[in-house]
Amino acid sequence: MRTSKAAVKKQDRVSPSKRVEAHLRKAIHAGKLRPRQRIIEEDLAKELSVSRGPVREAILRLERDGLVVTTPRRGTFIHDISWGEIDVIFGMRAKLEGLCVRYLRENTAINPAAVLNQALKKLNAATLKNSEELFFRADMELHRTIWRAANKPLLYRTLNLIMNPYIFIIARAHSSRFPISDRRENHEEYVRIILQTPIEKIEQEVENYFRRLHSNLFGQSTPFPDFAADHWAGELENVF
Repeated sequence: MRTSKAAVKKQDRVSPSKRVEAHLRKAIHAGKLRPRQRIIEEDLAKELSVSRGPVREAILRLERDGLVVTTPRRGTFIHDISWGEIDVIFGMRAKLEGLCVRYLRENTAINPAAVLNQALKKLNAATLKNSEELFFRADMELHRTIWRAANKPLLYRTLNLIMNPYIFIIARAHSSRFPISDRRENHEEYVRIILQTPIEKIEQEVENYFRRLHSNLFGQSTPFPDFAADHWAGELENVF
């Protein structure tokens, strides 16, 4: 009973706009909203029993993070991204993460194997549970662990800006076509590359890994797989 009451009190302390924001982020991260899909503010407000004000506040924060875009006189839409932009982003990510890996290997204040193997444990746990959501979170956390372990704040901030959650979501939508056990093995291979490659070759090997990953994920597919739509979300054709 104490846990239940505490949970209720915690929920009561969450502002309406934060509740709307969490609801939208969860829908986006779970793939229930696809690029160019419209968010109908009035319907969302009714579903969550809030006024339009908190919905607008939540949308402003999501727009700041690059997850949605608001078009005057047309509405708010899940952010779109071109195929060419995806190529550029993954190319930038490969070079910057390669740099992170080199700094990680040079960081004498940490044990790289211990740090990365701890992150791999979460991926293994998600695999055993066959949980796409847990695997997605563990995947993001593994890479952010690498960025943090480099101990270069500017590099970390830059990668967070480039690889915002939306880009991870796109990769997740494509990677979900492959068995979760195969994806875990790919991450284990990546960690072996990080730990065993001679440091003078590490940046190039990381770039090669991401080049293969990009080819496997996007080489033979359409830009955006179909996602399920929520009833408060609609589409507006020919907006972009």
